[in-house]
Amino acid sequence: MFFNSMMDWLNQNGGLITNATLQTLYMVGVAGLVGFVVGTPLGVILHITKKGGLIENTKLNKTLGAIVNIGRSVPFIVLMVAIIPVTKLLVGTFIGTSAAIVPLTIGAIPFIARLIEGALIEVPTGLVEAAQSMGATPIQIITKVLLPEALPTIINSITITLVTLVSYSAMAGTVGGGGLGDVAIRYGFYRYDVAVMTATIVLLIIIVQIVQSVGDAIVRRVDHK
Repeated sequence: MFFNSMMDWLNQNGGLITNATLQTLYMVGVAGLVGFVVGTPLGVILHITKKGGLIENTKLNKTLGAIVNIGRSVPFIVLMVAIIPVTKLLVGTFIGTSAAIVPLTIGAIPFIARLIEGALIEVPTGLVEAAQSMGATPIQIITKVLLPEALPTIINSITITLVTLVSYSAMAGTVGGGGLGDVAIRYGFYRYDVAVMTATIVLLIIIVQIVQSVGDAIVRRVDHK
């Protein structure tokens, strides 16, 4: 009896849950990729332009730092509403999976920048000084010393960011952003369907666990300390 009920539920809701899961993975994947493409250089600039940095420029550092801090201080749910004009300009609408990627990406960039900056701070200054003494250029020091040495921490930062984006993507569902969050609100909460709500929660937990496990495995592989 229970098995038949379960099969009936899957026949009715399986397609909906599967599609929502794919939408969540799409949002997180694209926002994470674009976020790191922009956030990583920003984090590097924050690190090398600080006082005593590789290319010291305190004015630039303070300006970028202020922008990053502002971006990090805005709650994601508020950010989604605040940048609706930008979202409509870029994708033509502020509702749907593609539209949700815009605030997800904008929210991820300052978060990633600070994580990358923190990862680079952990690189021993002695390594940088040794590279400078051998005549290495700033670009060479960044690409051959800073980033490779900070790679395990950077990968850990990627993991943290992706897990955070999974949470953000669920929040995006509250304003029609699609994905598992949208299904949880429209079908689980509004229709008081406990089964759908439970299924979305379980899937979000599974996604987070997979991301964290893969990230930890990669860190162990690249960390030679």
